[in-house]
Amino acid sequence: MKVKTILVSQPAPNAKQSPYFDLADRQKVKIDFRSFIHVEGVPAREVRNQKIDFSKFSAVIFTSRNAIDNYFRLAEEMRFKVPDDMKYFCQSEAVAFYLQKYVVYRKRKIYVGEKTFQDLIKLIKKHKTETFLLPCADILKPIIPELLNEAEVNWEKAILFKTMVSDLSDLKDVYYDVLVFFSPSGIKSLFENFPDFKQNETRIAAFGNTTIKAAEDAGLRVDIAATTDNTTSMTTALEDYIKVANK
Repeated sequence: MKVKTILVSQPAPNAKQSPYFDLADRQKVKIDFRSFIHVEGVPAREVRNQKIDFSKFSAVIFTSRNAIDNYFRLAEEMRFKVPDDMKYFCQSEAVAFYLQKYVVYRKRKIYVGEKTFQDLIKLIKKHKTETFLLPCADILKPIIPELLNEAEVNWEKAILFKTMVSDLSDLKDVYYDVLVFFSPSGIKSLFENFPDFKQNETRIAAFGNTTIKAAEDAGLRVDIAATTDNTTSMTTALEDYIKVANK
C-alpha cells in the first residue's frame, strides 16, 4: 500500500528547515506532528521527599533541555543559589548550548559529550572527585545508571520531572498510513488513549531498539525500523520505505 500520510509522535520542528519538511517535499507525502507525551515538573516538596539537597553536589549531569529547565526552576523554588564554580556535564552540544539560557557560558566549567551518554561518561571518569547530581525524569534509560555505577563515581539521581500521557482523543477518527514513534512512552500513550487500537494496514515506524521492542511487546508489527546500531535516521528509514511502497 502507498504512503500518503504520516503522523510523527513529536512536536513540530521549530526550525523552518527540517529533514521532515524535505522528505514531505521530495516524496509528496503529508507529514503531521503531534506529541503523544509531555513533561510535567515535580513540585519542590517531592524533591525534598527524595532526600535531595542541591548544595551537596559539585557537578550536574544534563542529558536534556527538560533536565536543565527543571533543575534551575527547582533551584529557584528551593532558594538554592547555584554556585558559580558548579561544573556542568552536558550530553551534547545542543544541550550545552541550551544551558546558556541560565548561565554565562564562557564563565562556567562546562564539559560536552559528542552525542550519547557513552561519550559523556568518558569525561565524567576524568572527574571522579566530584559529587554528581543527575536531574532526570521518572523514566530513565537503564544504560545511564549502569555506566555511572561502572565508572565508580559518587552520584545521585533526582527525579525533577515526569513523562505524562497526552490527551489524543481528537485523533480518534483520524487515519494515517504511518505512525512514527521514538520511545516506549509513545507506544504506551497510543494504547492508553486508544485501548482498542488495531493496526490493520497502518505502518508502524520505530526509532531505537527499546522503542522497537516496546512496539513488538504491545503486539504491533514494526514495518519501518531505525535502529541505533546502524545509526539510520528516522527520515532516511521513512524515505527508503516510501520509495518502495509508492512505486
